[in-house]
Amino acid sequence: MANTHEVPVSVRAALAALAAPRAMRRGSLSERYMKCNKPGCPCAERPQARHGPYFSLTRGVAGSTRSRLLSAAQAGLARTQVAAGQQFRQEVAVYWEACEQWADAQLDAPQAVSREAAKKGASKKPSTRKSSPRSKRS
Repeated sequence: MANTHEVPVSVRAALAALAAPRAMRRGSLSERYMKCNKPGCPCAERPQARHGPYFSLTRGVAGSTRSRLLSAAQAGLARTQVAAGQQFRQEVAVYWEACEQWADAQLDAPQAVSREAAKKGASKKPSTRKSSPRSKRS
């Protein structure tokens, strides 16, 4: 791992944002109003009279969709958790970007090339063949 003094400030700041513990979740929260299809119920004719709200927490798990019905109180907490999860994903993207910029700067630095050359013996020209490709037995 790199020395702390070599790590750019932007990378350290992005990592610090990721380290804060928080309750979070993936997925989305939806609010629905439904018709009951009972004869004579006003919800069938007037959208304002539909039943609800019903809150549903949905997320994809291993290629399938999982949903969970929530109460209004649970929905408020779940909304906060989903927002925290989205914020975390944004912070991960910022961290990746900062690390990639740092990696690009290392590749572009001239001393990185000279250090690699020194490790490998610093041979600048390709080796030449000393003997002919023919067999000496014939």
